Amino acid sequence: MKHTALFIAALLAAAAAQAQTIEDVLRSVEQNNVELKAARKGNEAAALEAKQVNNLEGLSVEYSPFFSGEVGGIASSELVVSQGFDFPTLYGARKKANRLQGDVRDMEYQTARRDILLQAKNFCLDLIFLNKQKAVLDERRKNADELLATFTEKYARGDATSLELNKIKMERMNLETELVQAEAARTTALRGLQAVNGGVAVDVTSTDYPAAPAGGYEALYERAVAADRTVMAAQAAVRAAEQDVKVNRQGWIPKIEVGYRRNTDGDDAVHGFLIGGSIPLFANKNKVKTAKARQAEAEMRQADARIKAENSTRALLDEMRQLRAAAAAYDLPLMRETLRLLRTAVDNGELSVTDYYTEADGVYLNMQSFLDLERQYQGVVADVMKNEL
Repeated sequence: MKHTALFIAALLAAAAAQAQTIEDVLRSVEQNNVELKAARKGNEAAALEAKQVNNLEGLSVEYSPFFSGEVGGIASSELVVSQGFDFPTLYGARKKANRLQGDVRDMEYQTARRDILLQAKNFCLDLIFLNKQKAVLDERRKNADELLATFTEKYARGDATSLELNKIKMERMNLETELVQAEAARTTALRGLQAVNGGVAVDVTSTDYPAAPAGGYEALYERAVAADRTVMAAQAAVRAAEQDVKVNRQGWIPKIEVGYRRNTDGDDAVHGFLIGGSIPLFANKNKVKTAKARQAEAEMRQADARIKAENSTRALLDEMRQLRAAAAAYDLPLMRETLRLLRTAVDNGELSVTDYYTEADGVYLNMQSFLDLERQYQGVVADVMKNEL
């Protein structure tokens, strides 16, 4: 008995661990999603590569032996050890450019993270919708089972017709089909959620949607546009492009080379320093123009991203307002009270089974319409608030 109790407790604990809230699921997806893992590693590699740009050039070592027919072996030699480097201001400019490019990569990652978490949240909202739908179907099946039991007894006593009994059986048969279809849809949503969670299975058993965001529509608009990750990524790209122009403007500055030189002639040796440089007369040609063109492109993309974000948010808020108004038109307590009264009427013999199902089907159709509107509304809200995931 003790082992059985422990086994049941373990099963309940496992079930509780799998049935998670939306927040739990999103945290799990951020940790397990393979695309995000790859993006994090890619950004890490890109950051390390960027640091290489400011490394000093390799140390140059040259040794030249000279031979003469009048001298056996090496007559004289020359050893040159030199180190080249850029002008100091260029290192600072490139360091800032690397940091700004890092900001671009980070914002691109944040944008990808947002989109993946929004996808996961929509799977969670689908599961909540399907859980609510299943609850209604389970209620209808329970009601049909009770009616079937009641009318089977009545039929045996001769107080009900075979038409009434068959009508209940047909209703129950249709409900079984709908429940199977609902379970198939739920399995599909769970598979999709598992895929975005890196193959790790999770479940959402709740029938409660997240609370609606606080604030009026104008406040939500300002909040959504200000936090838009796509716009922020475009802004980061503009800042990086501006710094790239500054880096390329310093491309004309000569590179400096210093070193040590040793010449030998027989037993005599002389030492000296090497100071030189290279002037990039042609290497920097058109680089500033190219950087400016990239900057202009980045600024245009930023403007485009902001226009799209503003228009998209306005459209979503309009849809959100319309869906909310449509859903508010449905009176769920009234529908449930109507179903209760219909059931009482048929139990008391005041309403035929055929009339009961005609009326009840209309009520249940309205309940399903409300569930559909509620799910659409939650999906639009999730899209509006996606940048806060």
